[in-house]
Amino acid sequence: MPMNTPANPSKAHGTNPPSNPFTTWLGRWWPALLWAAVIWTLSTSIFGAAHTLEVILPALHWLFPAWPPDKLLLWHHVIRKCAHVTEYFIFGLLITRGIRLGHPTGRWRWTLVAIAMLAAYATLDEYHQSFVPGRTPAVRDVLLDVVGGASAQILAALLAFWREERRRLAAKNSHR
Repeated sequence: MPMNTPANPSKAHGTNPPSNPFTTWLGRWWPALLWAAVIWTLSTSIFGAAHTLEVILPALHWLFPAWPPDKLLLWHHVIRKCAHVTEYFIFGLLITRGIRLGHPTGRWRWTLVAIAMLAAYATLDEYHQSFVPGRTPAVRDVLLDVVGGASAQILAALLAFWREERRRLAAKNSHR
């Protein structure tokens, strides 16, 4: 090899070396995979109603000392169900990120794929809970999960639409 030839021929012409497909895939999907692990952990007995009651109930009682026990228990339940929506809202955004980085076109088709992916994971998560002591699977929890994930898809679509509309208006105004 001549002395002035670079060791990596792809660098000679200013191009990037070919990337490993797995590394590229993992770069897109690691946040969603990490969040899926968080959700799986939240489905263990450590985060069951009996355990969260020990934390949430005292906090609610401290915030609202005049509330009767039945109202505190109701709000404990509401907070736990809101957690489902929140967990899967975040998961939906991360799935959208993974899909959009790999497939920047065909937004509506991929939105349905994202919702199907998170619905499948929510179902698997509830099935997992059927084997966990102190946890019980519930179809309504899957529905709450899907509502959270679908809400993320709606927000992502609205933001993309708003961004495209701003670009269109900016281009229109620059031609005047």
